Amino acid sequence: MTSESSAPKREFYPPSYYEPFISAASKSRKPSPIRGLYPLENIPGMISLLAGKPAPQTFPVTSISVTVRSPFDPTQEATLPIQGEALAESLQYTATKGIPSLLNWVDDLQKIYHNRHSASEGWGISVGTGSQDLLYKAFHALLNPGDPVLIEAPVYGGVIPILEALKCELVEIPTDAEGLRTSDLRSILEAWPDSRPRPQAIYTVPYGCNPTGTTASLERRKELLALARQYHFLILEDDPYYYLYYGEQERPPSYFKMEAEDGHPVGQVVRFDSLSKILSAGLRLGFVSGPSRVVDAIALHTSSANLQTSSTAQAIGFAMLSHFGYDGFQKHTGYVS
Repeated sequence: MTSESSAPKREFYPPSYYEPFISAASKSRKPSPIRGLYPLENIPGMISLLAGKPAPQTFPVTSISVTVRSPFDPTQEATLPIQGEALAESLQYTATKGIPSLLNWVDDLQKIYHNRHSASEGWGISVGTGSQDLLYKAFHALLNPGDPVLIEAPVYGGVIPILEALKCELVEIPTDAEGLRTSDLRSILEAWPDSRPRPQAIYTVPYGCNPTGTTASLERRKELLALARQYHFLILEDDPYYYLYYGEQERPPSYFKMEAEDGHPVGQVVRFDSLSKILSAGLRLGFVSGPSRVVDAIALHTSSANLQTSSTAQAIGFAMLSHFGYDGFQKHTGYVS
């Protein structure tokens, strides 16, 4: 794993670049006056009366544990206790974006698989109650009622009710065996009337697309990324099947990785990952990685809608991931795929 001191130097867009992308509703949403003070709790000696946090000793739960199969030997199992400070954290309110241990683990995961370095590239991460939760909030953060939005056709049915409720204009881009047909997309963008607002986002599932099952070819990915830069729209990369890719050919790189490797500024891609298909659908854990201004807008929605993703679910997820380690995670996902 690359250390931050040796991370590649990459240019990224400033927060002001994203202001035209942020919806009016998101801009009007104010930070929670309670959760905005959470960082003060880290001051040594601070006694916090914030957020009505219950005294942890009053919780009746005294232990949590989960038993998991070894990713290296399925006949072996290990029981993972969540105890001490980790138990207290799992039972309490936590930061809106997620418990620090899980956020750090995911941040390193993005370095390993996508060669991305949040500390030097202007992007961040937020945990959600499944990637569906994050997609819902992302659409609300980026789209005003009636806005046009680019979608692949056929598209994952789970986003249609969200976009229809926003009364968005759904601009369908046909797909074929190589994924989204970028030649059709280019034609649509070239013919777009100056009198109409331009689309500011495209939604795509690039690996094992639901419902077609296609995986976008490398050439199509390059073309889409080039169009996103040329016409200034964001790529919403919904990638729940990334770790389930299998086949004889090498897995194509993600848009999140590609945008950092061709010399252009990074920040055109908002990536959505899910742990539902590889750890447990019932845990409802996903995470979004993208430009800090966009991720902050998503997290701001969370802070007013449901405060945070379940601390308990996050603690269980982190217990499994940290037990596996990155080698074990790769072994496990390879087994699942």
